[in-house]
Formats: sequence, C-alpha cells, structure tokens
Amino acid sequence: MSNEEIEKPDVEANEQADTEASAETEKTTEQLLEEAQQQAEENWNQVLLARADLENVRRRHARDLENAHKHALDKFVNELLPICDSLELGLNAAKSESATLEAVRDGMSMTMKMLLDNIGKLGLEQVDPVGQPFDPELHQAVSMQPADGIDANHVISVMQKGYSFNGRLLRPAMVVVSQ
Repeated sequence: MSNEEIEKPDVEANEQADTEASAETEKTTEQLLEEAQQQAEENWNQVLLARADLENVRRRHARDLENAHKHALDKFVNELLPICDSLELGLNAAKSESATLEAVRDGMSMTMKMLLDNIGKLGLEQVDPVGQPFDPELHQAVSMQPADGIDANHVISVMQKGYSFNGRLLRPAMVVVSQ
C-alpha cells in the first residue's frame, strides 16, 4: 500500500468523526436552548403566580382594613345601648305624676354607674383626684385657694373630671388646688 492509501482512510475517518461531533454539539446546543427556554417559561409562570398572590394579599388587606374601620366601634356602641335604654326609662319615669326627686336621682346615679362600668370595660377611666397631691401631668389647675386642714398643693375640688384611655390621658381633670 502506498502512503496515499493509508492516509485517505484516516482523513475520511477524521471527517466522519468531525461530522458526528458537530452533530452531537448541535444536539447539545439545541437541547441546552430548549432546556433554557423551558426554565425561562417556568420562571415566568412563577413570577406571574407571585404577582397574583401579592395582588390577592393587597386586596384582602384593603378589605380587612375597610371592615375594621366600619366595625371598630361596634363593641363600644353595644356597651352604650343599655345606658340609652336606662336614660329613656328614667325620662319616662320622671315625666309621670308620681315621680319623686329621690327616684330620679337614684335612677340617674344607677345609669351613671352603668356608664362608668361599661366604658371601664373598654379601657376608659375617670381621673377624680379629690384629696390627692396636684399632678400637672394629670390635672389642670383652675385656681388656688387657702384650705384649712389640707396640705398645700393638694386637690380641694374637681370642676371637671379627667379621663384616660388605656393609660393615655385624654383630658386632664380641671381642679382647684390648696395653697
């Protein structure tokens, strides 16, 4: 055999191997491209689902907030209804000819106690500092008067009671303080 005959099969074998390698590379590239497209599609679907979930959470939160605003005072109003009923009964009783001042006073004091008890359940407390030392954070001094038997800077009388709600002062008590 000649050198040419020996070299020809090798060249043909190399060309055939190159063609097969090229075909495998193309398949691999096509497979990689297809896998990348599938992954991109999956990721896009996940993004769309996440967006939809976020929008649903936003809507639910807005609806819950709206309901909270609408119904925030329901408990408070329900606590006041028996007091309204008691006041109405008291007015009707006071209009009768057999009504006495004592009975009206008793009815009003019971209604006042009911009111304070009900609003106390909700966290509202009266600030009634008679006989206590003056505290400028809780009391507003309207005037000062000399008082026998009472230490200086103590509350003598309350002109208007103060109120605190859950530990926060809403209105200071307007008081007269001893000199």
